[in-house]
Amino acid sequence: MNQTLQLGPLAFPFALLLAMAALALGLFAGRALGRRTGVDPEPLLWRLLAVGAIAARLAFVLQFHDAYLKAPLQILDVRDGGWTPLAGFAAAAIYAIACGLRRAPLRSPLAAALGTVTIVWAVGTLVLGALSGEVGRLPALRLQALDGRTVALADFQGKPTVLNLWATWCPPCRREMPVLLQAQGQRPEVNFVFLNQGESGPTVQAFLAAQGLPLRNVLLDARGEAGIQLGHRALPTTLFFDAQGRLVDTRVGELSPATLDQRLAAASPSSPTK
Repeated sequence: MNQTLQLGPLAFPFALLLAMAALALGLFAGRALGRRTGVDPEPLLWRLLAVGAIAARLAFVLQFHDAYLKAPLQILDVRDGGWTPLAGFAAAAIYAIACGLRRAPLRSPLAAALGTVTIVWAVGTLVLGALSGEVGRLPALRLQALDGRTVALADFQGKPTVLNLWATWCPPCRREMPVLLQAQGQRPEVNFVFLNQGESGPTVQAFLAAQGLPLRNVLLDARGEAGIQLGHRALPTTLFFDAQGRLVDTRVGELSPATLDQRLAAASPSSPTK
């Protein structure tokens, strides 16, 4: 099953769409019950959303503070996908309880909103898990390297492996390349494999030379077969496999040092995060 909704050049992971749907339905339920009881909970519901989002971001930043200390402004760049949803939900719930204790008429709308979000998220997560089928594995593909060799992706099994689907024309792909290059040098126990999607060898070589990116394991996936087999067509997409070749995590979108560290921990939990 494809795990993203593709609308022209835009791609939306189903997990993100589920979160947006859960929040929208929660707001709708809270507002509907508020109207019936003669109160307007909408301003408070939006504050709950803001509290949850800020708490989810701050919890992630604190967990990976070393990475953000090197570049503090990256804390504000939420494009990296660095969130701790459970912390956000807990903060929103605590704030809702505190508000409900002070204003009794708001208790029912707040409970309806939080309950709806919880149910939609839980059911949606179970449905997405069931539709995704069995755990993905390293694709059984043989691709051409820049030096002309043919490389089987299965040969990377035995060590945790990071597959990055990218293209030279993709701005977020270009922005995250230095992050992946640094990790490749710091994490010799992990295979970093760069699968260029649909471009020629000379184009890729010219780009890497111009950008000063001495990447290893750059392979040409001329027909985008890896993305098709793994259900991901959006760029950039980075897939994380454990040493047995099982898919353990996926990031659709740009990586920062912190979000890369987070996902590397899932692929190689016994290795220290650097």
